[in-house]
Amino acid sequence: MGKRRIIMLLLAMGLFVLNGGAADHHPHVKSKANQATLEVRKMLKLLNKPGVKTIKSEDGDIVDCVDIYKQPAFDHPALRNHKIQAAILITVGYSYTGAQGDINIWNPRVQSPDEFTTAQIWLKNGPGDAFESVESGWVVNPKLYGDGASRLFVYWTKDAYKSTGCFDLTCSGFVHTNKDLALGMALGPVSSEMGPQYQATFSITKDSHTNNWWVRVGQNIPVGYFPPELFFYLTRGVAALVEWGGEVYSSKIKKNHPHTATEMGSGDFAWGKLGNACYIKQVRIIDYSMQLKYPEWVGTYTDEEYCYTALNHAASLAEEPVFYFGGPGLNPPDCN
Repeated sequence: MGKRRIIMLLLAMGLFVLNGGAADHHPHVKSKANQATLEVRKMLKLLNKPGVKTIKSEDGDIVDCVDIYKQPAFDHPALRNHKIQAAILITVGYSYTGAQGDINIWNPRVQSPDEFTTAQIWLKNGPGDAFESVESGWVVNPKLYGDGASRLFVYWTKDAYKSTGCFDLTCSGFVHTNKDLALGMALGPVSSEMGPQYQATFSITKDSHTNNWWVRVGQNIPVGYFPPELFFYLTRGVAALVEWGGEVYSSKIKKNHPHTATEMGSGDFAWGKLGNACYIKQVRIIDYSMQLKYPEWVGTYTDEEYCYTALNHAASLAEEPVFYFGGPGLNPPDCN
């Protein structure tokens, strides 16, 4: 098995990562590893991001480090004079200044390399045909990362995905500030059907002093931020809409048959609930009250209810609802 390539950047230095895979001692593997390394070196050169250090992580990732102020974010014209800023406490605004959730980690199957599946949080504002969005969660994206692992990601757009935005640091924009957490890092352990369940906390919150949208994971650990210069509505205001759930990207959906077999969540429908379906617990927003709290009003929605489903379920009146979502995709005769 050859090396798997990831195109991303960390910090402190910033980090371009190669996923190591297995058995470096094998001549064929070593040859492919050298080729992959040369490809990343070539990419660094094209990006004018010369590596200053190379390290190997415990799980086999080969990491090329670049200077923090030479990361791709600062190639964005609006960020020429931008400076790295530290995370601070959240202050209030109107509507939503933040969102959070404990997202269940699974490893759904992706049918084709050009498809992907996510479990994530969105914060949005702006007109429906040109909305702005900041996003984070986990994704399986073979085309981007080179394998089928579930990985940490961020994403942004300022025109409803038409011509702006990207995953992680594949375009300039997101500012990565954590030297220990790499965008695109594999997340684990993953949950299993009727077995142990694993989750991670994801949050996106706005700092009213700088208008940065900070992404945090785990125990409030900052990963980096989306600078205000990237946006209009999300800079001058706050988020008008928060979404939690999953997304499948494929050309084979709706009227394009056969439907994709790319799974969402665990690959099971929402009504399978705990131990079967993917969940998001502790759904929280931050609004004018300055407190993390459960939203006053929530509703569920799905594009293709026979292929992927959504369920906001409370086991009793004394318990907070848990949001379940997902499905197998292709599932004749209902989803074909």
